[in-house]
Amino acid sequence: MRILYFDCFSGISGDMTVGALRDLGVEEDVFHKAIAALGLGDEIHAHFHRADRQTISGVKFDVHCHGQKAETGAHAEQAHDHPNDHAHGSHPHSHASHESHTPHPHTHSHGRNYRDIRELLEKSSLLPEVKSRALSVFHRIAVAEGKIHGVPAADVGFHEVGAADSIADIVAACAGIHALGPLRVEASVPVEGSGWVQCAHGRFPLPAPATLEILSGVPLRQVAEETEFITPTGAALLVEFCERYGPIAEMQVERTAYGLGTRETPPRPNVLRAVLGQTGDPESAETDEISQIETNLDDITPELAAAAMQKLFQAGALDVFFTSAQMKKNRPGFVLTALCHLDKTDDLARILLTETSAFGVRIHTAKRYKLRREFRDVETPYGPVRIKLGFLGEDLVQAAPEFESCRAVAELAGVSVRDVHLAAWIGTTPKPVS
Repeated sequence: MRILYFDCFSGISGDMTVGALRDLGVEEDVFHKAIAALGLGDEIHAHFHRADRQTISGVKFDVHCHGQKAETGAHAEQAHDHPNDHAHGSHPHSHASHESHTPHPHTHSHGRNYRDIRELLEKSSLLPEVKSRALSVFHRIAVAEGKIHGVPAADVGFHEVGAADSIADIVAACAGIHALGPLRVEASVPVEGSGWVQCAHGRFPLPAPATLEILSGVPLRQVAEETEFITPTGAALLVEFCERYGPIAEMQVERTAYGLGTRETPPRPNVLRAVLGQTGDPESAETDEISQIETNLDDITPELAAAAMQKLFQAGALDVFFTSAQMKKNRPGFVLTALCHLDKTDDLARILLTETSAFGVRIHTAKRYKLRREFRDVETPYGPVRIKLGFLGEDLVQAAPEFESCRAVAELAGVSVRDVHLAAWIGTTPKPVS
């Protein structure tokens, strides 16, 4: 499996992401076609050039709006202080993300609201996958801004993120990641500064309000440096694509690249490092990491064990099972195991400690390979039956009729569940892997 890893030791922004993707080898034409597909005409022009930050060589992505330079990105992206530019309508206009860490030498347009941007993207000739991702990124920002201002996401007005340069950042980043082909995106724990930023809401400590809201649920580390390292655009791209945060997983590195921000930000270089590599995972299998929580029990009744299992499933367990075990003092017992997504670990561990007789639990992180799942209805002589399909890449390798669906159809048809199950299975026999 191919891995794209973003090392966010100096934060992340839209333009830094695009620069890093270009430095990885994505052709310039991919980005230019994506921006042209927006249909903005002469409103926007983008180009790339090589430069360095504290002797680190990389690619800088610049956008020109109305013929003037609008260098976007973390560290060039200090929030503008435009006291009269942020109140259009009855709600506070979004300062949109501080997409400029130093004031631009020109006056920005007031940007677009979320409805405008959504309409722009939906009418564009972008590839469907790129369009879907870009819409999702803007939705994340709109939801965050709406929550901050107390307005529906649809009513959010953007200032900087609604400007043509920031729209170009997001669309180009989505197009660049798509161009690299099927891969898994991972990242380090993003780093943010601990200074202050001036925005439409007043003087706020970092992380900026929208950035912090977008990164809800994502690990974050602050450093004692008065620089805004993460922009809302960068945060939204990270949350949209990233499937894991942490150190670089074991991989064979193919290429390393650097996307540059605008300013020098000592002591750390103002760059986003991107690593493209290959793991030994089956290329077509989906993977994730889950928690395996278990405890040994020999003094709990079957009724209480069943109640604990039910609560674990209600709390989000992927699976719960009991394994017979011979305990100390020759007591027969069992091991209670619960599998869950990582963010549910603490909740399920607490249930094991409060709903069973356990005095402790063991927690392991496990890597999981899984087939891509789809559910479909197949016609049988007895009626439509729901089936679960498992795909390895594009190959159908597993098919299983859903038992409850078979039972419901069997009751209506007055036949055995076995007959319905067999009829559904015959209609969904998987083809051999090519």
